[in-house]
Amino acid sequence: MTQEHPITPPPELVKQWAISSPIQHSDELWVYELFIARQASRWGADQELEACCEFDATVYSTDCADKLRRHRRPKPPSLKEQALEEVGVFEGMGTCNIDIIRRALESLPD
Repeated sequence: MTQEHPITPPPELVKQWAISSPIQHSDELWVYELFIARQASRWGADQELEACCEFDATVYSTDCADKLRRHRRPKPPSLKEQALEEVGVFEGMGTCNIDIIRRALESLPD
């Protein structure tokens, strides 16, 4: 008798990934398998993270769990943040005065 690992995605979820796969019609099976493997890896990592956050919230505080979640799953920079970073590159080159562009970007919401 085989015993499943405690962090094994349910078959229904794997079927859902298979249906939603953007590359399910690939001629090469390994591309499709790689997609499913990535989804399963992400799912497993999320399960592990939530278990750690639950432990932290119980033992330490909810704030500690929130900090752990933010550090382990950082949000990608917003388009505004990316644009401001690019403006900083040009600003450092001293080739033009981009103060107006910087102020306009900073006034936009994230």
